[in-house]
Amino acid sequence: MKVSNARAQMRKGVLELCVLRVLSKGEAYASDVLATLQDADLIVVEGTLYALLTRMKNAGLLAYRWEESKSGPPRKYYELTPAGAEFLSALDAEWTRFVRAVDALPSFEAPES
Repeated sequence: MKVSNARAQMRKGVLELCVLRVLSKGEAYASDVLATLQDADLIVVEGTLYALLTRMKNAGLLAYRWEESKSGPPRKYYELTPAGAEFLSALDAEWTRFVRAVDALPSFEAPES
């Protein structure tokens, strides 16, 4: 297994948490969410993000509103619902427990040469 494949799988596993964290700061257009994730070195394919946003909206975690754009079609702005904020809080707590558990394991030490 390549490290890049493992890294991609790790990113996919926490993408929902990351999107919720971005939207916890206020409503955002999908391309703004994508740019924020990319700025954090979380490379996400646009199609993956849109599918996730739709799934999260259908689950009641997100809401959206349309806003007219001066340079093209209307834009959809996403925001957390109260259920989304509650879910984010639970995910954050679970993430903290997970990171602590992983950090409690012994680290790899390269053999001395």
